[in-house]
Amino acid sequence: MSDYFPPPPPEQPQPEHRAPAGASPPSPWAAPAAPPGRQRTGLIVTLAVGGGLVVAGAMAALVYSLMDSVSDSIALPPERSDAPYSEPYDEEPYEEEPYEEEPVEPVAPGPPAEGDVTITKCTRDSLISWPHADLRIVNRSGSPAAYIVSITFVDADGAVVSDGIATTEEVAPGASVKVRAQGSGEAAAGTKCRIAEVDRHAL
Repeated sequence: MSDYFPPPPPEQPQPEHRAPAGASPPSPWAAPAAPPGRQRTGLIVTLAVGGGLVVAGAMAALVYSLMDSVSDSIALPPERSDAPYSEPYDEEPYEEEPYEEEPVEPVAPGPPAEGDVTITKCTRDSLISWPHADLRIVNRSGSPAAYIVSITFVDADGAVVSDGIATTEEVAPGASVKVRAQGSGEAAAGTKCRIAEVDRHAL
């Protein structure tokens, strides 16, 4: 087998791009012309960025206008009322009613009422140990009268352990009645009864 290889074919001359008639020849320092595909891509990117900026600006203007309208509605002053001005209400002066003292029931004339009451018995109940006092009242005044007698029950040391009240209806002059003043609460043995107050009212 032979080592001889045929020589390569001669290089073919490339066609030259001639400038159109009347055009100035290209400058040797001018930048090479960009491929047409790259020019279209740059144009699309520029249009997209510009459109995005326009949309963002429109949204910002819309938000600002909404915020401005909301702040105006909040800051609006209250509407002025067309109602006529009315004078302040004048209260009527308070007139204090004259003080009237309650009528005092007449006291039957005669000696002091305390002398009309006598304690006939001072004891306590055998079951519940509550104290009571049996009283005899004689009307020593010159007119009919009613009585209210207050009795105090005290222990052997003089301390108050209970109290009671006895009342009567009309008692004629010189007449006598028997009533009982009932105490409340348990009392110890040796409890004493004392007349605290006697009211005699003339009828």
